[in-house]
Amino acid sequence: MPARQSSEGDRSAPRPVDPQALERIRRRLAAAPQPPWLHTEVARRMAERLAIVKLQPLQVLDWWAQGAASRALLQTAYPRARVVPVRPHGNAASAGTTPEAAPWWSPRRWSASATLAIDAEQVPAGAGQLLWANMMLHAVPDPAALFSAWHRALAIDGFVMFSTLGPGSLTALRQLYRAQGWPAPFAPFVDMHDLGDMLVQAGFADPVMDQEQLELSWPDAEAMVQELRTLGGNADGGRFAGLRTPRWRDQLVTALAALAGADGRPRLVFELVYGHAFRPPPRLRLQAETAVAVEDLRAMARRGAVARR
Repeated sequence: MPARQSSEGDRSAPRPVDPQALERIRRRLAAAPQPPWLHTEVARRMAERLAIVKLQPLQVLDWWAQGAASRALLQTAYPRARVVPVRPHGNAASAGTTPEAAPWWSPRRWSASATLAIDAEQVPAGAGQLLWANMMLHAVPDPAALFSAWHRALAIDGFVMFSTLGPGSLTALRQLYRAQGWPAPFAPFVDMHDLGDMLVQAGFADPVMDQEQLELSWPDAEAMVQELRTLGGNADGGRFAGLRTPRWRDQLVTALAALAGADGRPRLVFELVYGHAFRPPPRLRLQAETAVAVEDLRAMARRGAVARR
């Protein structure tokens, strides 16, 4: 659905989360031998939506790339494009890269066979026609600031496509913790309408947001706990400050078993949010003195040349 205009104050402020906890979550996911099943499944579903966009990108930025799930899908969708993995800033262990990976200006980086990851803060302006971000936005403390970085990284007329968890995720788990008198089990997720508003504020055009509900079940509560751990961790600012005991974990498993349906399998619902938007040409406001970025001038010149043909 199209993004709505928010009238309830500034919702683009940073999330009330612990940034250090989010950093630990990102490192844990990067160090995992393979991405969580849920991330792989959402990437597949998001790739099906690429058909609605006719643009054929020459270079794709796989933002916070993890494992090969997204890369294979992107290469199938765009066999002629270069897929460049982008790792979180300062996290050289992610995306299958090493601290010795080539800098962004290296010819090896931008050659047709380039597969080395690039640091998020070193992505050149206008580097890609598609920026793909699968299931990473909920691990960001300030989505509005990230959208601004995405806007800069995209070429004019390029588009961003992302997926993330919405506030309808894991409501039964949050209710269970509240009933037990425990602090929140995870940080709150951002509503898709607010994400759409942030996209507009960052300079994107025609943002479209959509969501779906996905219910997962497990053989037992222990299997549920194991899979939930693969999805990250708790970055809520009010979470329990110390280490939990084996006795508490037993209480958790017992409480989760109560979520089982008639078939004895406990269930949880995830709200999956999808978004895409375009980077439009810059609109110049003529003043006594007007500053225009060099890359924007070049892009406008190229667009003018094409229009005259």
